[in-house]
Amino acid sequence: MQLNEKQLQIIAVAEKLFAENGFTGTSVRNIAKEAGINVAMISYYFGSKEKLLEKMVVYRMANFKIDLISVIDQEDTSYIERLDQLITLFVNRIHENQRIYKIIHTELSKDSACLTFEHYIDQKKENYKTLESFVLKGQKAGVFKENVEIPLIIPTLIGVYFHFNYNQEYFNQLYLIKNAKQTDSFVKTTLTKHIQTTLKALLTYEN
Repeated sequence: MQLNEKQLQIIAVAEKLFAENGFTGTSVRNIAKEAGINVAMISYYFGSKEKLLEKMVVYRMANFKIDLISVIDQEDTSYIERLDQLITLFVNRIHENQRIYKIIHTELSKDSACLTFEHYIDQKKENYKTLESFVLKGQKAGVFKENVEIPLIIPTLIGVYFHFNYNQEYFNQLYLIKNAKQTDSFVKTTLTKHIQTTLKALLTYEN
């Protein structure tokens, strides 16, 4: 998806405000003021606030399926190693795009939600089918257990990440995390390794 520098600036500002104030709590004027542009420019590039969010989701979610397939297709790599790589890919992607995930989850949780996030839902389905195919092949190869709830693998991974994310002050005290750099390091090492261990315990015959 090709976006110019001004569109990327608007998306970055809108994403920050949507995450902080909610979609309904952020107006186009708020976005324009924060970005230092006029309202007409947002209308010109995106049409409406809803279309802006739609473009934001498409942009942030772009190429993830390609990245998944590139890991899964490494047939000279063991299923266990590829599973670890897939988990690392998921965690890094979510961590780097945590704002958009927060926006989507907040809006989808509302009973009166007027946004459907069709692109997000469609991509979730595609990502699930890609992962399901990998797990089924691993089961056929005798590496993964048969009695596995495949639809709950990704929610398990995401749930662990966002429990950490939404309770970060608690975990900062527990693990003596003092800044964003240490948070990034914790996510990419300790948290990722924990999720890898958890999912391998669910999926494999390893002790």
